[in-house]
Amino acid sequence: MKQKRSLIESFNNAIEGLIYVLRTQRNMQIEFLLAFLVLILSLFLGIQKLEFIALLFAAFFVLIAELVNTALEASIDVVATTYDPLAKIAKDVAAAAVLLSSINAIVIGIIIFHDKLNAWTVDLVKALRSPNKLYITIVSLFTVLILVIVVKTFKGQHSFLKGGWISGHSALAFSMLTAIVFATESGIVFVLGLIMALLVCQSRLETKIHTGREVITGALMGFMVTLLIFQIFGRPIGS
Repeated sequence: MKQKRSLIESFNNAIEGLIYVLRTQRNMQIEFLLAFLVLILSLFLGIQKLEFIALLFAAFFVLIAELVNTALEASIDVVATTYDPLAKIAKDVAAAAVLLSSINAIVIGIIIFHDKLNAWTVDLVKALRSPNKLYITIVSLFTVLILVIVVKTFKGQHSFLKGGWISGHSALAFSMLTAIVFATESGIVFVLGLIMALLVCQSRLETKIHTGREVITGALMGFMVTLLIFQIFGRPIGS
């Protein structure tokens, strides 16, 4: 009887699949970078909530299509040992799905950014003077998550959510805590956030999933990256 995988193992396998595609597929590397740059650009331009949601869906739709395309190609290569016209059709159709999702993302990006890019200087000043802390928080967490994956990738680790250098849980916990500090002036909220972040770190130590150095390094990285992003995008000009 096949043993059921735990939730952590399932998430870990999913991240391993993502890392594999990022390592081996040049198109995925480009699409991932473009998605990140678009999110950063949205901070400068101060887009509205619905526009931001549309950008997120468009960007992730492209990434998902690329993941499915890679999985389908790998499956076909396992089954088809010789040239098969049907296998070629399957690969071409999967590639077409990626192409259409990319076109869709480009069209959405043009529609959203067209008017704002026409007045780039004015919009840039407005975005810097009145940033939306929700967008900055999302970009901060996304950046911290990418850095955690990059560090673990270069360390050659096979487990991305369980142990290893560095503690991604601690990094994300302190990234969220730092975002709370900038997003609210409530002392109670800050204290509660600090307690939750410390509990996350303590849980990683108590279960011996991470060492003290890995937890501290992760917490510092989450704090410093989020602090830097909020300092760049969240402070009024001249302050």
